[in-house]
Amino acid sequence: MSQANDLREQVRARYASAALAVIGNTSTGCCGDGCGCEPGGGQVFGSGRYGSDERRELPTDAVTASLGCGNPVAVADLREGETVLDLGSGGGIDVLLSARRVGLTGTVYGLDMTDEMLRLAEANAAKAGATNVEFLKGTIEAIPLPDETADVVISNCVINLSTDKPSVFAETFRVLKPGGRLGVSDVVAQDHLSAADRAERGDHAGCIAGALFMAEYRDGLAAAGFTGIEITLTHQVADDMHAAIIRAVKPRDTHST
Repeated sequence: MSQANDLREQVRARYASAALAVIGNTSTGCCGDGCGCEPGGGQVFGSGRYGSDERRELPTDAVTASLGCGNPVAVADLREGETVLDLGSGGGIDVLLSARRVGLTGTVYGLDMTDEMLRLAEANAAKAGATNVEFLKGTIEAIPLPDETADVVISNCVINLSTDKPSVFAETFRVLKPGGRLGVSDVVAQDHLSAADRAERGDHAGCIAGALFMAEYRDGLAAAGFTGIEITLTHQVADDMHAAIIRAVKPRDTHST
């Protein structure tokens, strides 16, 4: 097995285990080795990144299964009637929050590669009575949707897990409509760190070792065609590594080829 495939299997196994733990009511709601609290007492990973009102809106299992490092729905500026794609949708927390914001005239797709998470997400959608959502099995490097499908792409601490980030950026650009928006939460590393430094701070499946440098993230999005790129640090997850809000736009005069 190649290193990339081995890392992907580690990620799949960890998140399958997390889904089964929620189903079995043994989950801690945390993202592996990165679990913990920031100096101010906030939760670094998990449902603590969401407001109490948002958590109350959703089935308990959707909240418990949250393993992200932020709240992309809060910064995506979703509008009624829009089509949203959530990359690495997990237990469905961001899909369900997005579904409420885009309303019945909108659509939200959740993409995940883990069968156990997909089953959990579908069960959570049924509990929430969400009829404008659809969960898809696949990888974020090869999104199973047509060109120019989505108005908005969101993601929560998932892109750092990919071993082929240029493909993720290119695929995200492809499925966005012209003028479409990217609004994700992810982990980024300060530019002076080495790959070894990142590995010392946490493993790949724990959302740390695979994080891009800030400059790499910006350059990768630009290479895919995105403009208006903004990276805003939110909180520290390890020494010189931070959760961040990343925003970008697909230009209106650019079409998928």
